[in-house]
Amino acid sequence: MTELEKARGIINDVDRQMAKLFEQRMDAVKMVANYKKERGLQVFDPAREQEVIRRNSLLIENEEYRSYYVNFLQSNMDISRSMQHRLLDGMRVAFSGVEGAFANIAANKILPDANAVAYPDFKSAYDSVVNGECDCAVLPVENSSNGDVGQVMDLAFFGSLYINGVYDIDVVHNLLAVKGSSIDEIKQVISHPQALGQCSEYIRRHSFEAIEAVNTAVAAKQVAESGRHDIAAIGSIEAANRYGLTVLAPHINEKNNNTTRFAVFSRIPKAESAADSRFVLLFTVNNVAGSLGRAISVIGNHGFNLRALKSRPTKDLIWSYYFYAEGEGCIHSEEGKKMLSELQYCCNNVRIVGSYEKEIIL
Repeated sequence: MTELEKARGIINDVDRQMAKLFEQRMDAVKMVANYKKERGLQVFDPAREQEVIRRNSLLIENEEYRSYYVNFLQSNMDISRSMQHRLLDGMRVAFSGVEGAFANIAANKILPDANAVAYPDFKSAYDSVVNGECDCAVLPVENSSNGDVGQVMDLAFFGSLYINGVYDIDVVHNLLAVKGSSIDEIKQVISHPQALGQCSEYIRRHSFEAIEAVNTAVAAKQVAESGRHDIAAIGSIEAANRYGLTVLAPHINEKNNNTTRFAVFSRIPKAESAADSRFVLLFTVNNVAGSLGRAISVIGNHGFNLRALKSRPTKDLIWSYYFYAEGEGCIHSEEGKKMLSELQYCCNNVRIVGSYEKEIIL
């Protein structure tokens, strides 16, 4: 046997072993895709990919081969991601509004492989996940200019779903009208209350009458169907394209950094992970003086930083409130478990609504 034949024999043997290992790896990829589908998680996690490549490349002792192995690992990652994309093609993600709404845009950005399904309001989108019609829901929780979305916070408190990710998405509002219209003709603007609030200075400056709609895309649809030249909608470029409107004025929101935070809600919580550094906690306190202060102290004493603390009426009793807390730190750690245990002494009800690694900007 020549050296060439010997080398080819070794390669063939290794390739046979690698083929079996490749099948095992792809079986695991299917499991990962199913896990992400159930929890509404993105396919691409660049931080994890880089960490896996860095860690696994150190397994190669021969430094001459290490850079080639990095390429090999990256190729495996690309193949795995491609298969996950295909497997998630049938995933259904609920959003509130119609095609072209900012929630629709957010759903497509967060879960580009899923089928975005429109629902008329936040509750019906949320309930579609509860009853199994959809795999997850993408709902807004806060806008940088106009504050919290109270209806969604209430759904999180009274409902059973979990938040497995929070995403920051820039929102750009535009003045949309029937083709052939001019700004001078416009007397009324129609849009979602949040959009109207975010563009209040522009509306005031032009003396427009503001009319509320269910959401921005519905407003665009109404303007298109009306055929009127004296009414305009505030919405996205996508809504303008979808309903055949023209953009009379771009980017009319008051602030350039107009961002909406969207949360992904699913039936199953993400598995506990030491990498999780954000959490959402909902709780009510005992009707005793100082209970809220004690609850906040408990959270801080265990090393967790509260990024936000908000109150909402429970609707069960007059002047009764629940608290929505967003914090930094791994709530599944030993300190987190001690903190949750200690909160029981000053709180009536404590629920972890979600935990995730970090907030993602898209």
